[in-house]
Amino acid sequence: MERIANILDHHANAIVGLALLVVIAMYFRNNPLKHTNWFVIRRFINWFPLGMTYSFLYMGRYNLNVSKNALGSQMTNQDFGTIFAFGTLVYGVSFLLNGPLVDKIGGKRGILIAAIGSAIANIFLGILTYFVVIGKVTTHIVAAYSLLYALNMYFQSYGAVSIIKVKAYWFHVRERGVFGAIFGALISIGIYFAFDWGTRIVELTKANSTGGWFHDLLQKIFATTATVDGHLVNATWAVFFIPAAIMFFWVVLDIWLIKDLPEQAGFPHLDTHDASSGNMHIELSTMDLLKKVFASKLMLLIALIGLTSGIFRNGIQNWYFIFAAQVNQPGAEFYKNHWGLLLCVFGIAGGFLGGWISDRFFQSRRAPPAAMLSALVVGLTILMACYLTSAPLFLGLCCVLVVMASVGLTSLMAGTAATDFGGRKATATCSGVVDGCTYLGSAIQSFFIGNLIPSDKPEVGATFMGLTRDWHWWPLFMIPFALLGLGIAMKLWHDLPEATRRYNQREKDKIVPLIT
Repeated sequence: MERIANILDHHANAIVGLALLVVIAMYFRNNPLKHTNWFVIRRFINWFPLGMTYSFLYMGRYNLNVSKNALGSQMTNQDFGTIFAFGTLVYGVSFLLNGPLVDKIGGKRGILIAAIGSAIANIFLGILTYFVVIGKVTTHIVAAYSLLYALNMYFQSYGAVSIIKVKAYWFHVRERGVFGAIFGALISIGIYFAFDWGTRIVELTKANSTGGWFHDLLQKIFATTATVDGHLVNATWAVFFIPAAIMFFWVVLDIWLIKDLPEQAGFPHLDTHDASSGNMHIELSTMDLLKKVFASKLMLLIALIGLTSGIFRNGIQNWYFIFAAQVNQPGAEFYKNHWGLLLCVFGIAGGFLGGWISDRFFQSRRAPPAAMLSALVVGLTILMACYLTSAPLFLGLCCVLVVMASVGLTSLMAGTAATDFGGRKATATCSGVVDGCTYLGSAIQSFFIGNLIPSDKPEVGATFMGLTRDWHWWPLFMIPFALLGLGIAMKLWHDLPEATRRYNQREKDKIVPLIT
């Protein structure tokens, strides 16, 4: 284990780079519709900068988690739970406005709004953190962070619907399983940026840290001569400013390279055989777009699976990182030290596993692999509850496998199923509501788990709603939601959009059996 930890220490960026190359290679190898080479290349030029912008949006979203550990008692478990819950609640509700809006204005404009708005919000979060660290803000910290983090999450909510909106016009339904895997990979790489790069930024900007040229550069840009009680303070605010600068860089490339439609890049119209096929001439009002979701039992069930996946995805991503910082994990320290990298690798695996199973074995039906992944989460969370304090290595493995399954579920539900059943005309609205429900699930777990686990401060109290605060509530809270997701996925096992079903039948009819 020590040898593995040393490899991760020295080659983390190379491993993530290799994973990204594998994602790109699998994209180029997957061409079931026999597109021309230039179409495949131009589509890559389209989705790569769009996807990297989305990844760095994640860095500007989960840097709050890194700052929580860096701030220590200045932000308690309960404070963090409240701030994150408020932000994710705003994120989820925002889709009622932003989904239909992106369906009207297009994914390119949507991703630009997301990146510019989130970058500005991160700058304000950095300024707030500066004043908190130097002791100028000591009251109403939760309210201040909640307000700015909610502003950040409002703009963040444009990101997923924008990337999926562009995808809907460039990828045929039989290619979307692989794109769902790409979508999961982009999420996972962004989480790596947030946790591992973010942690490294915090380490390099500590007042008494040492290092090479990059350390010296960060110290020159962000370090301060301000002191608290005679001691230099750590420049924790850099963990917000740096993602903001990176997002502005990708905005410039997005303006230059992204096209909403293949026709805008000089290609003929592509019929993707989703729910909009044959209806592209129909103009949908905002109310029509919302009815696509809220008047459809199928879409509501897909959204409910998204909600369950949000509970155990962020239930693990957020709280293991804090659990490992507060509860000694002898022999398993490398999980916390490389949390972002592990989430990245296992998240990519989960995204590709779900998408590959869907397209390869179930004719692009998304529910069967969703059921399999939900069943995996049920078993893993039960094992977590059993071995929470007795088997640190096994606990860490269970956690990364839950993340693998949950990223696969998010990719299948928000990234793929919502697009298939919503169609190109309503894809941002449908995928937005599903992704919004994912983050409503995140808000639910953040509030309840944040209050059910032990507090950093004794004055908070030992109970919540009559229950003794204990870390065992962490996995126990997730088990019933995993069971719910499994039951719904089993119910949707055979569902497909009618246009996709007709397409599959035509392809099947083309296969003439060999007569001997």
